[in-house]
Parts: sequence; structure tokens; C-alpha cells
Amino acid sequence: MAARVVTVAFEGVEARRVDVEVQLTGGAQVMVIVGLGDKAVAESKERVRGAFAGLGLALPPKRIVANLAPADLPKEGSHYDLPIALAVMAAMGVIPIDALDGWAAMGELSLDGRIAACAGALPAAMAAGAMDLGLICPEACGPEAAWAGGTRILAPRSLVALINHFRGGQLLSAPSPGPVIEGEAAKDLRDVKGQEHAKRALEIAAAGSHNLLFCGPPGSGKSMLAQRLPGLLPPLSSHELLETSMVHSVAGLIAKGTLTRARPYRAPHHSASMAALTGGGLKAKPGEVSLAHNGVLFLDELPEFGVQALDSLRGPLETGEVMVARANAHVRYPARVQLVAAMNPCRCGHGGAGRGACGKAPRCLRDYQGRVSGPLMDRIDLAVDMPAVTAADLALPPPSEGTAEAAARVARARRLQLERAEAIPNAPMGAEALNGRAEGRYLERIADLDEAGRGLLARAAEAGQISARGWTRVLRLARTIADLEGAAGVRRVHVAEALAHRRTSALGAAAGEGVV
Repeated sequence: MAARVVTVAFEGVEARRVDVEVQLTGGAQVMVIVGLGDKAVAESKERVRGAFAGLGLALPPKRIVANLAPADLPKEGSHYDLPIALAVMAAMGVIPIDALDGWAAMGELSLDGRIAACAGALPAAMAAGAMDLGLICPEACGPEAAWAGGTRILAPRSLVALINHFRGGQLLSAPSPGPVIEGEAAKDLRDVKGQEHAKRALEIAAAGSHNLLFCGPPGSGKSMLAQRLPGLLPPLSSHELLETSMVHSVAGLIAKGTLTRARPYRAPHHSASMAALTGGGLKAKPGEVSLAHNGVLFLDELPEFGVQALDSLRGPLETGEVMVARANAHVRYPARVQLVAAMNPCRCGHGGAGRGACGKAPRCLRDYQGRVSGPLMDRIDLAVDMPAVTAADLALPPPSEGTAEAAARVARARRLQLERAEAIPNAPMGAEALNGRAEGRYLERIADLDEAGRGLLARAAEAGQISARGWTRVLRLARTIADLEGAAGVRRVHVAEALAHRRTSALGAAAGEGVV
């Protein structure tokens, strides 16, 4: 008779059911694991053997076959150790064979019988609850798994504790969810002197979740402003917190079950590969764009990133998800992010005007900014040219308004967007109702332009200054500008400000000539 226990295989943030079946048959003493497992799964037999030896148990002198079903589903990771060990013990009679009914299990085994932490406890607990099962996971993962409300959780420290629990010698209590922390204190906009135009663009971007580009010489405050964007954004909602935490759980980034309502802020180095940005690698792990889900992805020195790496972001910026394709699997990760990028006008950093101007302009500007493709630039709603900060700017006292005042205006604008969506039948809800993601008939309804505004937008399109995608993004941006003002309708002045932030060419943008 085969002993069975349930575990999971991860496909992105989804956990699919895997049945671990163990049967003892006659023949030479050997342990065989079948079911399309990777190297870590194949090595499970040695970790199980070592853990049993650490407990003083010996494997029976029989052929042990462990089958991971379905056999055509790829299995990756070391979290199969615990379910295999439990099924072997049930087959041996160490624990009652029916004790595992109603439970799923995951965890890596140490050679002394301890159960080590593994990634993915939260999505595994969610999947177990959906299957009407409890989850057995390592003690270190218990506070994380406990966030899956309604799912029974056992979090033993070792195999001994689990054996005693199932045999009635010890009762394991359910773990409590980890704490929710606020995150690091937000950096204040008062630290940025001058650059009022850029601060205004940052506030607009925060209010509607728009993509943003800063272009200016070194020291003009591009990175400082980007780092202050999370302080303008509202905390994660409960639904967003769960979505974001599941991605971080699969990546192994949740420590002791601690969650935070602060929005993710990821700033990868420009040497990052395409797999690092969008996900992939040997085990198709989430990339930076997925780790920043529901938050901010900041790309500093934008033209220094690889061309393929940058262009791989074009799809996720439109669809809000990443599909990592493999020969035997397609892995999907969420990737709804707000992109903020920064760049110098040219390689020397100063551009073609002002003090210290580039001596190779305009060719240097064209070559340097030409590394960023036009389709990617078309997905950026606001492009801000930032002049160098002067000594007069630095001598000024701190601004009267900081992050708190700007965040209050952003919160009011976002509240308007959500309330407007609730009043419209079949409108998107939650984060999808923000202006930066509005589309189709919903966008046409909320961004109904007055006659003067529609004429201005039509003239810009006829002059070739905006594409079809640019038309949609100008409408979104104009609606956000109107919301910040508290205006019911979108007027010509809102369209004009939105058009002023559109960039029509890399060279013209750097020279200040490519703005409508």
C-alpha cells in the first residue's frame, strides 16, 4: 500500500498540487524519486536518508519508490524533502498512515532532522486552503504561512516534533502571523531645493500612477526626486499587500513573516540582465519588475542598461504582467509597476547648452539617447528636463511645502479617481481605476475634453508630435492634472500641460526642442 501526502509545485506565484506517493517494494535497498524533478529534488533522497540517521531511524531494506504526480509537471526546489520523508515514515509505520490525510507539506531537511526554511510558504498556504487542506511548513516559515487566513498551519522545528505530534505525544500550536511594519521613514521633498517643475511632475505622476523620466546633468536632483516618490504614494491596500507579499514569498524575501504596507521601491543597477529585470534564469524566478509589483521601479542611468533588457520592459509596462516562456512551461508573474527613470543628456552628462556644454553636441546627444528605443520612450507619460542646480538655489531656505503636503494632494486626487469609478457601471476597481491605467470606453468617459482641449490634442496628433499610444497617455495625464485641481471636466489648460510633458525625440528632448 502506498502512503500519500500533498505538496505543491510553483508556477510563478501560483502553487499547483503535487501528490507524493511512496511505496516499499522488494529488491535491493535503494531509494528512487521519479516525477520530472530537478537536481535539488534528486538530492532529496540523501537529505532524507541523513535526517533519518540523525533521528536514529534506518530506512527499510527494500526498494523505496517516491513518485511526484503529475509526472509531466516540472518539480524544482528542496521543499519536497519534508513531504517525501513524511510519506516514507507513513509507509514504514513510524506515523499512522492516515495521519497525513487533510495536510499538505513543504520544507527542506537538515541532516540532524531539523526542518529548514524554504521559499513560497505564503502561496503554498493559500493553495492548501483552496484545496481544503492544512499546511505543514518549517517553524521559520510559520508566521508567514499564517497570513493565509482560514488555513490550518503546523510549523514544527524538527521531524521529531512532528512525529510526536502525530503520535499524540506532543501538541503543536498554530503559529501567529508575523508583524506588519510601516517600513522606512519617507524622505522629504523639502530636501530638494529648486526644481519646482520637476516636483510638480513628480506629484502628477504619483496622483495618477504615471511613468516618469528625469533628464538632466549630474547633481540636478534626479535620483533625490525618484527616492521621494514612495513617500507620496498611499500605503498598500489589503489586496495589494497580499499580491505583493506572494511575489516576495516566492523570491524568499519575507523574513520571519514580517510584512510591510510601504510600497516596494526597486532600483536595479544598470548592469542588470534581461532575466534580472523581467524574470527568468534556471528556475524562472521573479525579476525586478515583479518584485516592484504595486510599487516603483527606478532605472537610473537609463541609456546604460542593455538594449534587450530595456525593451523587455515594454510588454510588462502595458499589460502589468510578465510571461517567462520555457520549452516545458510558461511562468506568469504580476508586474504592475510605476516606472521612474533618470538619465543624463549625453555621455559627458552636461548636454549641448549652458556651462560645461558637450563639445560633441548634437551627435553625442543623439547617439547616447538613441540607446533608449522610441517604443519604450512612448510608454513614458511625463518627461522632465532638469537644469543644473545653481549656487543661488542651494542658498535658498528649505521649501515651505514638503512630502506631507504633496502626499495629501495626491491622496485627494486618488480618492476622486476611485469614487468616480465606483459611480460608473462596469468600471475597473482598485488600482486599475487609477488614471494611469484607464483605457477604452472608461477612459473616454472620464476624460471627456472640452472643445478647445480636443482641438489642441487633434492638432498635436496631426503634426506627428504624438502617436496613437501617446494620444491615450495624454488623455490619462490630462485627467490626472484636472483631478489634482479638483476640476470636474478636462479643459484645454490641462491638455496643454499634459502635452508639454510628451517627448517627441531623444535629441529634441535633450535640447529642449522636442516638447510640444
